[in-house]
Amino acid sequence: MSEQKPVPHNIEAEQALLGAILMNNEAFHRAADIVAPEHFYEPVHRMIFEAMAKFAKVGKVADAVTLKAHLPPDFLEGMTMAQYLGRLMTEATTVINAPDYAKAIKELATRRSLIEISGLIETEAMNPVSEYNSTEQIEEAEKALHELAKAGQQHKGFQTFSFALTEAVTTIGEAYQRDGGLSGYATGLDDLDRMMGGLQKSDLIIIAGRPAMGKTSLATNIAFNIASKFTPTFDAQGTKALHGGRVGFFSLEMSAGQLAVRILSEQVEISSSDLRRGKIHEAQFGKLVDVSHQIEQAPLMINDRGGMSVHQVFAEARRMKRSKGLDLVFIDYLQLLTGSRRSNDSRVNELTEITTTLKAMAKELEIPVIALSQLSRQVEAREDKRPQLSDLRESGSIEQDADVVMFVYRDEYYLKNKEPKEGTADFLKWQEEMQAAIGKAEIIIGKQRHGPTGTVQVHFDANLTRFGNLARADRLPERVA
Repeated sequence: MSEQKPVPHNIEAEQALLGAILMNNEAFHRAADIVAPEHFYEPVHRMIFEAMAKFAKVGKVADAVTLKAHLPPDFLEGMTMAQYLGRLMTEATTVINAPDYAKAIKELATRRSLIEISGLIETEAMNPVSEYNSTEQIEEAEKALHELAKAGQQHKGFQTFSFALTEAVTTIGEAYQRDGGLSGYATGLDDLDRMMGGLQKSDLIIIAGRPAMGKTSLATNIAFNIASKFTPTFDAQGTKALHGGRVGFFSLEMSAGQLAVRILSEQVEISSSDLRRGKIHEAQFGKLVDVSHQIEQAPLMINDRGGMSVHQVFAEARRMKRSKGLDLVFIDYLQLLTGSRRSNDSRVNELTEITTTLKAMAKELEIPVIALSQLSRQVEAREDKRPQLSDLRESGSIEQDADVVMFVYRDEYYLKNKEPKEGTADFLKWQEEMQAAIGKAEIIIGKQRHGPTGTVQVHFDANLTRFGNLARADRLPERVA
């Protein structure tokens, strides 16, 4: 039987860092952004660093004299804690190397965590009666590795104004070159783009509405519009989008084929129901083939696997970004995602985990994440059925974590169901209202962290499941809050 290898650690580096801090507390501030107490291998060193952190927090000096009162008196047989602290201080050389010692300690701690995760993976995989199946085991492993990777990201700390200004000017320059001078990705709906400046990087954007309002149609329209306009540009970091972008679409409800039919319907201007039934003539079929060849190269990647967890979506998006490039992610829809396997958690807590993770994904991958959401039935009980933020289903975390919340509303849908008896005064009034509502939809921006809220009117063709710009004469003035 082979002897078990010791886990990676470096006691001398830990001693050198603690000694440097005892000599000059400035070393603590140089190391604190890199290393934390749990990164120390030796438990006593962990305890000493924790005590130092408490002193630094209240602005007190941490040295061998002040610390000993806050630590156990005994260290080893024949050596007290006071003596050990004195030895650390005596043998310390310089504070200049403190960050290097901290990095070495952190690196070894990360390696120990990797060994621990791999051990848990092996144990779970070898267990024939595990509560997790193999797919769930992979998901848990990916989640553990992702959390370790997040913990390994060094805090940026303060940035100089010069650095921040350079980033701002770069963003403005990109907007100047991009479609319509927008700072974000153009949706193709002009009034919406003017109000939002496009879809912004690192934003979590919620598109919400009741069934039959057209949420999925709006998402597919925007997704294809952006993908079809993708024009690459190249810099030292690799391929970027000059116009449009590479889109990942997670369709948890509809198949990839059903989404493709919707997009084809819009592009060839044939009813999606006719396409599904094959109710087309020869000339239309020729157009269908031609258009499909024209649009097939659009970088729109569809994942139609059902029952995904939010952590699986995150892992897939991260892989896509690394392997093919990724500029935006769409998720249809939020309530079909699951969180961690915690049987005692309520759905509200689970949804909070989901929205928090999606916001983290937008920030880490530096892309807009657009998630569709159902609304509660309380909308139907009101006379005015235009949605409000309070209608967001199951959790206030959606409103809290989202940078933008927009609602899709079609008065035409509700008016159809309220048709009064023909020949009455109410019928004439209904006809007028119906005429004004046909082919129109409202996109209500209920929250926008960095811009105005309000309503824009757009065209909606139910047969083609297509949103578009209204003719200028048909537009009402934008309602801005």
